[in-house]
Amino acid sequence: MIQSMTGFGKHVIQLPSKKITVELKSLNSKNLDLNARMPSAYREKELELRKIIASSLVRGKVDFGLYVETTGGETSAQINEEVVTTYMKQLGAIAEGDDLRLLEMALRMPDAMKTEREDIDEKEYKAIQLALKEALSEINIFRSEEGNVLEKDFIDRIKNLEGLLAKVIEMDPDRQADVRERLDKAVADIKADVDANRFEQELIYYLEKYDITEEKVRLANHLDYFDKTLKSDDSNGKKLGFISQEIGREINTIGSKANYAPMQQLVVQMKDELEKIKEQMLNVL
Repeated sequence: MIQSMTGFGKHVIQLPSKKITVELKSLNSKNLDLNARMPSAYREKELELRKIIASSLVRGKVDFGLYVETTGGETSAQINEEVVTTYMKQLGAIAEGDDLRLLEMALRMPDAMKTEREDIDEKEYKAIQLALKEALSEINIFRSEEGNVLEKDFIDRIKNLEGLLAKVIEMDPDRQADVRERLDKAVADIKADVDANRFEQELIYYLEKYDITEEKVRLANHLDYFDKTLKSDDSNGKKLGFISQEIGREINTIGSKANYAPMQQLVVQMKDELEKIKEQMLNVL
């Protein structure tokens, strides 16, 4: 089962005096690109939280947000009285105004509030970890649901490629006959004596050079391998990407060897299906 790298997860925990919210958003990326936003007081736990996220999400461009809102009477912010008083005196010297107006202006100035840094409470940190765990569970469910949609699309396109390959196999005898006929006609148009044995040898060499038997077999094997990997327990977008590259090589080789317009039209259709697979593959975990 494959997973998409697109997802969203959110969980909120209400403590007696604080509301903790964890949000996770992810998009496709070759590797894990994690951007963390959290209050400065919790930065000491950032590396540990990053490890938890990395072990669960593995790949993707991930935005992690931790928001802590004080809902009770507790607050670590206090008015810096000395600074505010100094601001009021300076403002009063510049312009007239009552004390209430000067106080309002002073409170907007830098350093008017001071915050005492407190150690993170253990219960609070456990609540953060729990919220993160729940948010990770939500985003992984989201990724799995998106992965199911991608998987159905891949299965349909692989079936289309298998159908086109079957047409190529069915058409191949006609292609070889057409190539031989064109060679015979080209020799006849020369209107010169040709050594029949030598011509037959050259014809065999030419037909072997444009033989696509191996490509047909390898392409069929790659399509089967893609299907089996798609249905495996683990989501492995990189592996599926490598297999799709091999599929592309075989399709390109068949196209270059075809030398037969009807078959080349089938090759164009195969390339179109594969290109759509590759576009969606960018979003697979």
